[in-house]
Amino acid sequence: MDYIVYLIVRVFICVIQSLRIESCQSLSKGLAILATDILGIRRKLTDDNLCHAFPELNEKERRDLTRRMWEHLFLLVTEVAHCPRKIHESNWKEHIHLHNIDAIHQLLCVDRPLILVTGHFGNFEIGGYLLGLLGYPTYTVARKLDNPYLNDFVEEFRGMTGQFILSKNDGPDPIIAVLERNDTMAFLADQSAGGRGCRVVFFGRQASAYKAIALLSLQYKAPLAVCYATRRNDGRPLSFDMHVSGVFDPLCPTPELEDVKQLTQWYTTLLEEGIRQHPDQYWWIHNRWKPGGR
Repeated sequence: MDYIVYLIVRVFICVIQSLRIESCQSLSKGLAILATDILGIRRKLTDDNLCHAFPELNEKERRDLTRRMWEHLFLLVTEVAHCPRKIHESNWKEHIHLHNIDAIHQLLCVDRPLILVTGHFGNFEIGGYLLGLLGYPTYTVARKLDNPYLNDFVEEFRGMTGQFILSKNDGPDPIIAVLERNDTMAFLADQSAGGRGCRVVFFGRQASAYKAIALLSLQYKAPLAVCYATRRNDGRPLSFDMHVSGVFDPLCPTPELEDVKQLTQWYTTLLEEGIRQHPDQYWWIHNRWKPGGR
């Protein structure tokens, strides 16, 4: 059964890659209507999240935002499938526009570890893809897929572009090894850490965040950069803005950023500011504010 599922996924990806990206955009719009208005996937959770995050929106505006979120999610899948064939070393500047990237470029060029923080926001695969394309591999932590064939396929697909997956089940040792080699770790930092997490404010509500990211930055003197890639609304397919919204260097601490809680709140706030500018490109289907994290 695992192999049958794997074959279905491979066929689906082949179909997506055979379509023009403009056709994928139209398909994503149709699937978004299906997910929002007909199937109502995670409708209650999504609407509750939007009610708290944007209390000024009425029901119709929240439904429109939900539909655009689903369109973004479906389009993200097609963009990931098309990226290796469409974006390469000779033309990446035509697709990806860099903003405030100088700070990260300087950090990548020195012999120090680096921690990148982003979230389920924009096309978070694009940043890792671009760094790999430019010769800067990144490592990230993820749970292995239950299907071994799909897991191997995804890891091989990402590895071709310089993005390497560390198993969540292997504990902290692989992460520490990456930092001790002065390589780059990337974290998706917008999921609930449960009752043992660090309490932060995210969109006006208490949320639980993992302490390890800030702790690793402080312990290994690794600069921490908040970054994300958002889709441009310029009518061109595969067009993104790559933002670096802030950089913290533990070698140059400030009274406002000197402990784990302060640093965790800092990058959480920067992510929120970016999401507010592009709310349709965030995964509101996540239960970010679980009761256990309060």
